[in-house]
Amino acid sequence: MLDGGHLVAQMLRREKIDTVFTLCGGHIMPIYNGLIDEGIRIIDLRHEQAAAHAADAYARLTRRAGVAIVTAGVGVTDAVTGIANAYQADSPVLVIGGQAPSDQFEMGSLQELDSVALTSSITKWSRAVLHTRRIPEFLSIAFRQMFAGRFGPAFLEIPIDVLLGVAEDAEIEIPENYRAVSVPRGDPEAIARAAALLQSAERPALIAGSEIWWSCDASSRGAARLEPNLSMPRDDASASTALARFAERAALPVYLNAMGRGSLPPDHPNYFSASRKHALAHADVILVVGAPLDFRLGYGKAPAFNADAKIIQVDIDAREIGRNRGANIGIVGDARAVLEQLADAVPSMPSRNWLSELREIEGNEGKKLSALMNSDTIPIHPLRLAKEIRDVLDDDTIVIGDGGNVVSQASKVINVAKPGHWLDPGRFGCLGVGVPFAIAAKIVHPKSNVIIVNGDGAFGLNGFEFDTAVRFNLPMVSVVGNDAAWGQIRGPQVAFYGTDRAVASALALSRYDEVVRALGGYGEFVEEPRALRGALERALASGKPACVNVRIDAEANAAVSANSMVV
Repeated sequence: MLDGGHLVAQMLRREKIDTVFTLCGGHIMPIYNGLIDEGIRIIDLRHEQAAAHAADAYARLTRRAGVAIVTAGVGVTDAVTGIANAYQADSPVLVIGGQAPSDQFEMGSLQELDSVALTSSITKWSRAVLHTRRIPEFLSIAFRQMFAGRFGPAFLEIPIDVLLGVAEDAEIEIPENYRAVSVPRGDPEAIARAAALLQSAERPALIAGSEIWWSCDASSRGAARLEPNLSMPRDDASASTALARFAERAALPVYLNAMGRGSLPPDHPNYFSASRKHALAHADVILVVGAPLDFRLGYGKAPAFNADAKIIQVDIDAREIGRNRGANIGIVGDARAVLEQLADAVPSMPSRNWLSELREIEGNEGKKLSALMNSDTIPIHPLRLAKEIRDVLDDDTIVIGDGGNVVSQASKVINVAKPGHWLDPGRFGCLGVGVPFAIAAKIVHPKSNVIIVNGDGAFGLNGFEFDTAVRFNLPMVSVVGNDAAWGQIRGPQVAFYGTDRAVASALALSRYDEVVRALGGYGEFVEEPRALRGALERALASGKPACVNVRIDAEANAAVSANSMVV
């Protein structure tokens, strides 16, 4: 005889999930009991939104399902923002929500809510299971939906009586082989046309997004290939190797965004970053791989993209092809598979003069930033802060961007060395992900340094999760760029309406470092540029969850365009 809580736990274990994120509630206690017996780690946070964010980061870092378990009613409503962010970021997060007893529906039971209807618009699949014996079946459906095509979250509601209910082995069917692991390859005719177009191009450019990271070999897609005794998939399971081979053969400049960052190391000859604006505005052929043409890419339209450029668009979801801008060649397929096909189809090209032109622009842009990166002004310039953060990174450091202007500034300077080592909210632009993301990152990568580039506004949303980090001994460092404002809003607000009408956007120069110290972590407050390096090194060496709270120049920080919030 097995109860519903144990059936949930057994299915999670079959999916190689070793950690779940939660905030306790009476409606979900039977699941905890099952998780303990299955040896699955339970990380309890201080808010359900943070639990959903942590599950999102776990999914991104492992390429397996991230799981958040929340109680009925208010637990689900608290998690909604985290679910929505995962939906926009194509992250395979499973949220299991509690519910009142099924025989008390519509009676006004404690925390009763139609959670399925609430979450339907922000998930790929949302259902309730009403029979204990069918819990494994419904979970298998959830996983199949989450990993079909473009990844995304699912929600499963389980009433407390269904979790407490028991079923005999004979009436329980444990699903097998319930989702495909094969990947779709691009149409050969379209591949040939794309290769010919790239071969004839004079100024081609490649922009690659998160699908470069999500795309794995057939055995890894949604069921990460593991090294012995490690919870992380090997980096070579991603499409980054195929991307490098193709870019080298086709002599293409490569620009990366979102989870694609790190897919080429900063010193790779085909990796470019500072010249992206010029390249996309002047390219005659633009290859877009696994990156939606949303606001981050100017919707693929002029002036962000050359109006006369030919567009080759590769995506696993046919609905993305031609969205916002028509594609001259649309290829529906897995990013890794298509890049391998293109690498085989395109002849080895000689180095292009175009690459030398772009490299010169990169150098000039670097010179423009250099003075500010080395500025000794007080308050500290945000680019000086970014440089100091960059200089303490090693190749295994995971960097999390959680803020507006300060993250936009930092992204100009900080480049991660490996795929899967840069996390940001994604196109939803959800602030407050930093500390929950870092908690998951330290669980998945316990030996790696984890640094959050935080805005002070963003820190305030889930900063109390430092309590969670301290309880579970998860050392990480939040570097808060403190301009005492919601800078991304306040800058345009002052420009449009004047200082007297700049309301609801000012904050105090709060001592977030003292808050972290009070919770049992390590904290320092920095106001002078020369003190930055030492503070960062001490925070990393402290062995504790740490906050380096840095007063930055509010005027310089507000000068960043609001459209560059997410990179």
